[in-house]
Amino acid sequence: MHIPVYAHVTIRAALPSVPTSRQAGGLDCCLCDKSFGESLAAIPLGPTPTSGLFGCRPCLTRLITRARRSRDASLAHDAQRARAETTAWMPVRAHHLTHLDSVRQAAEAVAELARAGDAEALHVAWLLVSLESAYAWVPEAPEPPASADCEDSALKDESFRLDLAMITAREAVAERLAYHLLNEAQPAEPEMCAEFECPDGCSGRHDTTHIDCGPDTVFDDLTEHGITVAQPGPTPLPAGHTVLLGRTDTEEKRTPLPDIEEQALVVLTHFGIDTHDTEVLVSAAAVGLVAEVWREGPLDAIHAADDGPSDGEIFAQSVDLYRRARAALLAAQDNGPEALLAFVAVASDVSLPWAGGSRFALRTVSESLTEFVQHIDDRVWFTAEVMREQGWRAGLLHRAASAVHKAPAHFGMPGWPGAVASAMVRLAVLDRPDVPEALSDLATVEAALLEAPDRLGAYALDWLTEHVPFG
Repeated sequence: MHIPVYAHVTIRAALPSVPTSRQAGGLDCCLCDKSFGESLAAIPLGPTPTSGLFGCRPCLTRLITRARRSRDASLAHDAQRARAETTAWMPVRAHHLTHLDSVRQAAEAVAELARAGDAEALHVAWLLVSLESAYAWVPEAPEPPASADCEDSALKDESFRLDLAMITAREAVAERLAYHLLNEAQPAEPEMCAEFECPDGCSGRHDTTHIDCGPDTVFDDLTEHGITVAQPGPTPLPAGHTVLLGRTDTEEKRTPLPDIEEQALVVLTHFGIDTHDTEVLVSAAAVGLVAEVWREGPLDAIHAADDGPSDGEIFAQSVDLYRRARAALLAAQDNGPEALLAFVAVASDVSLPWAGGSRFALRTVSESLTEFVQHIDDRVWFTAEVMREQGWRAGLLHRAASAVHKAPAHFGMPGWPGAVASAMVRLAVLDRPDVPEALSDLATVEAALLEAPDRLGAYALDWLTEHVPFG
C-alpha cells in the first residue's frame, strides 16, 4: 500500500506512544488493535519492512483521507488568502505607478520648457520649485504582500525613470538660470521673506528646502503653458466599496412596497414573530435575505447540476451567510443600505470555498454563473431601495416576511429549536451503522445544531439531511 508523504505526520500522530507486545510483534494493528489474519493484512510502518509497527489497510486509508482533506483545505485557504491579498495589492500598485508616471511627465515637461527658452527664467525657477515639491510628496513604494512578487521590476523601473527625469529637469533649469544670471545680471534681492515667514536675518536667498507648494501645484502651473499632465488623483477605495444604488439615476423614482409596514406586521404577527424585539426581527430578516437572495433562483439549477453542491454543503454555506447577512443588516442601521455590499461580496464570490470544510466553489460548476450573480445583485438592490426610501425597519420587515413564507424553521428563526428537537428524537431511535464520527455524541450534535450547524461539517450535514429531515 502506498502511503503518500503528506500523510506521514498524521499517521505518526496516531501511533501509540507505548505499543503493546502484540503490536510490537506485528500481530495486532497499532491503530485499531485488531488482530491481523487472512481478512486483515499487516502493512509495515517502519523502520524496516519486517520490524517496527504495522497497521491495517482500513485504518491507514482513513488516516490518509484525513491528511489529504487537511492538506487540500490548507491549500484552498492559502489560495484564497493569496487571491485576497492580490486583489487588495493591485489597485495600490497601479496607483503608485500612476503617481510616479505623472510626476515623471511633469519633470520632462519642465526640462523641455527650460531648454526651449520661451518661458521667463523666473517662471522656470518656480516650475522647478513646484516640481521638487511634487517629487518630495511622492510616497515610499508600497510593500507587496507575501504572496505577490517581492521583486516588482515595474515599481523599481518607474522609480528609476522618475529619478532620471528629475536629474534632467534640474540640469536644464540650472543651465537656463545660470545663463540668465550671466546675461541679465541679478536684480535686487526679492522681498519675499515676509511671504515665506523667514527668520530674522535671512539673506533673501531661498532654495527648494524652504518652500513646499504641495503635490499638485506643478500640474496647474504647466497648464498656463498649454501642457496638460494627468494628476495621480485620490488613493483608490478598497475593493468592493463601490456605489450600490448607482442605477437609480436613470430609473423613475418610486416608493417600493408602500404598504410594507402595515402588511408585514400582520403577516409576522400571524407567524409568531415579535416585531418589537429587534434581535428577533433582525435574525428573521437575515434568514429571509439568504433565502430570497441566495438559496432560491439560479442556485436551484446549480444544485441540480452533476458537479453542483450537495445538500449538506448548501446547508453549511447558508448558515455562514446568515451570520454575514445579520451583520450587514445591523451595520445598515448606522451606515445605510451600502453596508449590504459586505453580504453581496461574499454571497456572489464564485471563487470562495464554502463553509463546513467544503472544498466546493461556484466557479467549479458547469452552469453559467452570470445569472446567479445578477440575481443576488438585483434582490439586494431591492432590499436596499426599501431601506433607502422607507427606512431601516421597513427593510427588516420586508425580508422577515420573506423568511416566514420561505424558511419558517431554518437556523436563525424562532422555529429552529423546535425543528432541532424533532430531528434529535428521530436521530436517537435511528439505526446508525454508518453515522459520521461528528454525529456520534448526540448531546454535542444537538448543541452544534442550535448554535452553529456548520461546525458539524458539510459531510455530517449531508448525512443528517438524508436520514433526519428537518422541519
